[in-house]
Amino acid sequence: MLRRALLTLVATSCLCTWVSAADQTPSRMLFITQSVGFKHGSVTRKEGQLAPAEIAIKTLGETSKLFTVDLTQDSKADVTKENLQKYDIVAFYTTGTLPIADADRDYLFKEWAHQKGRGLMGFHSAGDTYHDYEPYWDQMGGTFISHPWGSGNTVTFTVHEQNPLTKPFGTEFTIKDEIYMYRHWQPAKCRVLLSLDYSKSPTGAEVPTEHGYHVPLCWIKNIGEGKLYYNNLGHNESSWVNPAYLESITQAVHWIRGDIEVDAKPNPEVSKAMEEKAQKDFVSGGFKGRGNK
Repeated sequence: MLRRALLTLVATSCLCTWVSAADQTPSRMLFITQSVGFKHGSVTRKEGQLAPAEIAIKTLGETSKLFTVDLTQDSKADVTKENLQKYDIVAFYTTGTLPIADADRDYLFKEWAHQKGRGLMGFHSAGDTYHDYEPYWDQMGGTFISHPWGSGNTVTFTVHEQNPLTKPFGTEFTIKDEIYMYRHWQPAKCRVLLSLDYSKSPTGAEVPTEHGYHVPLCWIKNIGEGKLYYNNLGHNESSWVNPAYLESITQAVHWIRGDIEVDAKPNPEVSKAMEEKAQKDFVSGGFKGRGNK
């Protein structure tokens, strides 16, 4: 019943997708939802049914007519140099060190992802994947260290600019979802689109600040001639029927395909400003640092 409800809600939320996409050749996406570490409810298949995130992405492709999607929880079998030739986009909602053969993994991140027309997408725990493989985290943009804002927290994000990927979120966005903090965040390589607003996102949990205070939520970047879209949202199943989230993903696919232009030039000045603001809000808001009493 839950899966049927998710299917209906996703389809309804996507009715506004561009009609013109029907006249275009659909892209092909491989969506990896394999968990080697913690397994999220949003990618858990129950009673032989697809997981909520899988239903959302599959229905998004069918409704928008932008892409077709193959779903896998067996990356060793499906992420090979030969099989990757079928795809334009590889999307990750994964955890841990995936059992992809080293040669195939290297090909994906060192060659395939750099090619024109190719795109990587990362959702939520994609940041909790391949902690020790630099080509992965260098391209994804960050590596999970903690989630001080848990699945029951309501958080608010600042939208840094208006483009097709951010427009669905307005100028400020509030949602209940689990929010990661990262190491390996490299402002000089990413264009951050959304960031956590500490002043409107209280939490009683300890906040690790050894890698900085700024909490980026969504960003994009160019990888050679390829592209990356990363969004932290998606822990809660409810996020996968959130119209703003789904529309941002839709527009990200348009961008990867080259249907629309979005500036992906890094904006480190935004990260710098948000780092300064977050630190001030942390102090004035009485947040607890890791190890502080």
